[in-house]
Amino acid sequence: MNRFRLLLVLGLASLTWAALPAKIVTRPVAYEHGGVKLEGFLAYDDAKVTPGRGAPGVLVLPEWWGLTEYPRHRATQLAKLGYVAFAADMYGAGVTTLDPKKAGELAGQFYGQPLMAERARAGLDQLLATGLVDAARVAAIGYCFGGATAQVLAYSGAPLAGIVSFHGSLVAPSAEAAARNRAKILVCHGAVDPFISREEIDAFMKGMNEGKFDYQFVSYAGAVHAFSNPAADQVAAATGLPIAYQAAADRRSWAHMRAFFKEIFGDRK
Repeated sequence: MNRFRLLLVLGLASLTWAALPAKIVTRPVAYEHGGVKLEGFLAYDDAKVTPGRGAPGVLVLPEWWGLTEYPRHRATQLAKLGYVAFAADMYGAGVTTLDPKKAGELAGQFYGQPLMAERARAGLDQLLATGLVDAARVAAIGYCFGGATAQVLAYSGAPLAGIVSFHGSLVAPSAEAAARNRAKILVCHGAVDPFISREEIDAFMKGMNEGKFDYQFVSYAGAVHAFSNPAADQVAAATGLPIAYQAAADRRSWAHMRAFFKEIFGDRK
């Protein structure tokens, strides 16, 4: 083969390689915490993530329904942006529900207890153990119950560059939490969320300000609880819960999260 033909073949091969679509790798990850068998969900783009090179990582903390399709979907969305995402299991492998009473019981065992941060940290440890992430560029995001969990995880001193709470319960930080916290904080809040009282907002803001947290609190007009979940309207119809999807708040909060990640990770995604 002469030199011209060799260069042509190599050029065509490189074009073929470049044209190959990126592959989103997803897989369940079994792990354990406190004697409870858990199963998380890992997602990443194998064209953008190389073992040992350290991509930014994002821990995804679910709503009180458990590790349903919704947090998995969000993890996959993050993977398409080039992040290594791990959706944590807070309840136990396969434990999910659509019954608000049962969800309240499942989530209720965590509020105000060290278990909330400890179980979330077990998920964070799984993300860090993949060998795919840069430990200095890791964040946590959470929805509803998961939003509160992300806050508590940050307050525990977990090695997080930032956290994002989407329509989460608000956990006012103590002085001790302020001393331990390493994360910048973004709260994406529904302005008319009936589950969050004015007193809770005031207490949260007071704790943020007194603790000198680096935080942003964004309210979305007309948005109620679960505003980012397209299935919220269906769940509301079935359960009577005062929740609803709002496309504008969903779109804006995701954009705010992406801008926040650019800041804390220093990337261009």
